[in-house]
Amino acid sequence: MKAWRLHGINDIRLDDIPVPEVSDNEVLVRVKAAGICGSDIPRIYKTGAYHHPLIPGHEFSGLVVKTGKGAETWQNKRIGVFPLIPCGKCMPCMNEQYEMCRNYSYMGSRRNGGFAEYVVVPANNLIELPDNVTFAEAAMLEPMAVAVHSIRKISPRKNDNIAICGLGTIGLFIAMFLRSKGMENIYVIGNKDFQKEKVSGLRIPKENYCDCKIDNVEAWINEKTNGNGVDVFFECVGRNETINQSLNNTAPGGKIMLVGNPYSNMSFSKTVYWKILRNQLTVMGTWNSSFTHSSSDDWHYVLENLESGKLMAKEFISHSLKISELEKGLHIMRDKSEDYIKIMMIGE
Repeated sequence: MKAWRLHGINDIRLDDIPVPEVSDNEVLVRVKAAGICGSDIPRIYKTGAYHHPLIPGHEFSGLVVKTGKGAETWQNKRIGVFPLIPCGKCMPCMNEQYEMCRNYSYMGSRRNGGFAEYVVVPANNLIELPDNVTFAEAAMLEPMAVAVHSIRKISPRKNDNIAICGLGTIGLFIAMFLRSKGMENIYVIGNKDFQKEKVSGLRIPKENYCDCKIDNVEAWINEKTNGNGVDVFFECVGRNETINQSLNNTAPGGKIMLVGNPYSNMSFSKTVYWKILRNQLTVMGTWNSSFTHSSSDDWHYVLENLESGKLMAKEFISHSLKISELEKGLHIMRDKSEDYIKIMMIGE
């Protein structure tokens, strides 16, 4: 089979390798769609993975073509994949909080992932797709579930003033789900014209978009909220300056959800720290989503909304590439040479 393998930092190659064998309670998935995540770029070009060679890619879907003992019921099923493989033994796992597992493995970073024609997946990590949910939509289940998890954890109220800073895939999905829940007072902060167009498509007024290249974010939020600050602030960038903005622009008693992967070390002044104390701010973080095989978990919530047609997920796929073209997508994201939201590898 063909697979993109990371042999070391900045050394990714399209290799011909044997199709992997399945063990008990595993399935072989023919990859039908795989999205490139922002976290794939530093892994491939700056930091490397936990071991090499490794096939990256943790946002993918496909068709089960072979099963191991104990997984026979999955044969020929169309599936999405929860990429985190929990240990099942630590305290969070005992509480079915697998996203906080202390000793997890992870597809695409700690074991082979979806940038390949085939991949082996534990049967316990599969979710069956309804007939009207496409493979490309299902390859976005992971980032959509992360967005949903952040919303559920911070629990905004319908009339809250809500800010979203950072309009990459997760930030846009947060905006999409907030709108689907009927939230009206959403203020978004981005830095690209196409982001403004996308949030307008979500029926967020253009005057609720702040271009941080042009506008002073703190003055803009101050004006929009009559000097009060927002009730809920989603920080989806992971930079020191935007985290400071969230702390400076959240109302007394307000809540901050940190979602962006850290770009660097974080620090803030004593004055900002006092704001956390004196304004009794709730500061929370999340990096993943809940997947427990229950209809109430984040993945099933997303899938139910996709099946019902409530979501505009397809609108966020900006590029569709063959497996042989995947490196082009990686370069677009690394070099920011084109506007993009979700770059998708489409399998045969």
